[in-house]
Amino acid sequence: MPQFDRHKKRTVYIEFVAAEDFNNLPYPERFTLVFVTSGSIKGLLNECPITISAPGVLCLAKDDTIQVVQKYNVSAQSFSFHPDFLSFVTISETRDFISTNLKIQTVLSLFQRDDTHNGVPLVTERAYPQLLEWFFVLGTEVYAQSDTLWVCRIKRYLIQISGLLEDLNRQNGQSPVDRVLAYIHTNYSDKISLKDLTNCAHLNRVSLNKMFQERCGCTAMGYLLSHRLKVAGDLLTHTNMSLNEIARSAGFEYDTYFIKQFTAKRGISPTAYRKTSRKFATAL
Repeated sequence: MPQFDRHKKRTVYIEFVAAEDFNNLPYPERFTLVFVTSGSIKGLLNECPITISAPGVLCLAKDDTIQVVQKYNVSAQSFSFHPDFLSFVTISETRDFISTNLKIQTVLSLFQRDDTHNGVPLVTERAYPQLLEWFFVLGTEVYAQSDTLWVCRIKRYLIQISGLLEDLNRQNGQSPVDRVLAYIHTNYSDKISLKDLTNCAHLNRVSLNKMFQERCGCTAMGYLLSHRLKVAGDLLTHTNMSLNEIARSAGFEYDTYFIKQFTAKRGISPTAYRKTSRKFATAL
């Protein structure tokens, strides 16, 4: 059922199911993320065989067809949303703007069907705790509506979940750089040192940075900073979080350091970027 926002007296087309039984999937006119936390399922997705074992994620577009033929001690939760949910941007606590063309492409790409996206993205054991935390917050916010920014926070975590799944889907986990990229994409919001990255890669600093330069055009720590700024940019555009909240969510210990780095790398302050990016988004 759609949620009624008691703070702003509006309908928000999202739903969280704490114990998904797979009997009603896919939900009508919804995109759905199903997070399998234990057990496994087997079935057919668009007539193609699938097997999902915990930890695993199933991405269902509104036009997908799924038939679950076997469930083994499975526990799962799901978050579903109408496409219009991604068209909604909070400009302030008192004014809203609707743009039917505004989409968060990172989220929608998970529901495409091509050689890269088959509906069952890669989920690693290392990514599991982070996904579990984010899904927990999603569910809590849907039911609690703790303050006027609860929808903003849900969008934030949806962006983060989708970004992590996209990154895991792209990496194959074979090379040291792939391992470090997966580590960064999973843990960027935490404190990360160069030693953490060299330990992950099982390489010394010189060798790791050489491989990163060849693959990404920057050092390992430079990539970490770039990824954090990318996350921050998404949050600036699509949420109404404060600069301090965005700084901490993106892995910066202090908002002053975040502002300094963002301004230096982007050539524009976070506040100015937020205004510019929103004007561009609403003009699409």
